[in-house]
Amino acid sequence: MNALADLDRRIAGCRACPRLVDWREEVARTKRAAFADWTYWGRPVPGFGPADARMLIVGLAPAAHGGNRTGRMFTGDRSGDVLYRALHDVGLASQPTSATADDGLELYGVRITSPVHCAPPANKPTPGERDTCRPWLVQELNLLRPTLRSVVVLGAFGWQAALPAFAEAGWSVPRPRPVFGHGARVPLDGLELFGCFHVSQRNTFTGKLTPEMLRDVLRTAAETAGLRGRTAENRTTGPPYDG
Repeated sequence: MNALADLDRRIAGCRACPRLVDWREEVARTKRAAFADWTYWGRPVPGFGPADARMLIVGLAPAAHGGNRTGRMFTGDRSGDVLYRALHDVGLASQPTSATADDGLELYGVRITSPVHCAPPANKPTPGERDTCRPWLVQELNLLRPTLRSVVVLGAFGWQAALPAFAEAGWSVPRPRPVFGHGARVPLDGLELFGCFHVSQRNTFTGKLTPEMLRDVLRTAAETAGLRGRTAENRTTGPPYDG
């Protein structure tokens, strides 16, 4: 746990991408009117979940007024509302909502991360920013490898960013690289990789991704990882970082 906590603290201090640094800090200064009384996190958002997770969820990047505000992945935004409700429904989260980093939420055997740790303008990191951030994901994968058995990747961007990271972390990724699709399943040396449409408002409001579709992918990935759900093992409350 100490190695992963150290990685999370180093991620939270990263300033490698000038455009992203400027944007996340500008958002934290100007805020949204609804959150005018908040002190925004305004830094890179580390992963959230236990060091011995058997299942990993890979997103895209923190939301400007979600994770960039709260300091925790998928916390405080509409995408998080959908994701954490589904995790709770399948027994992998202690509660269906995620409002603040100290709200008591626990994940059971699951960790959540992203290939880009800073909130990007218009939710669109550049390929260069994605590649600059990749070493953080590679290090995280290396630390999780002893227990990790399944991965759910949300969206095509996450899929394209994750595959090179898995290759750099030592997994054998097929050539040509597997194409993203909802329900895609790729075996990687004892690890099962699952594709899932992103939990964005565009996908959930239009019905491209329904709660049932999301629960089905999460449930299958959990069963593959040997997770039974609603256990007290491998849990975290994900407090803010003090570094």
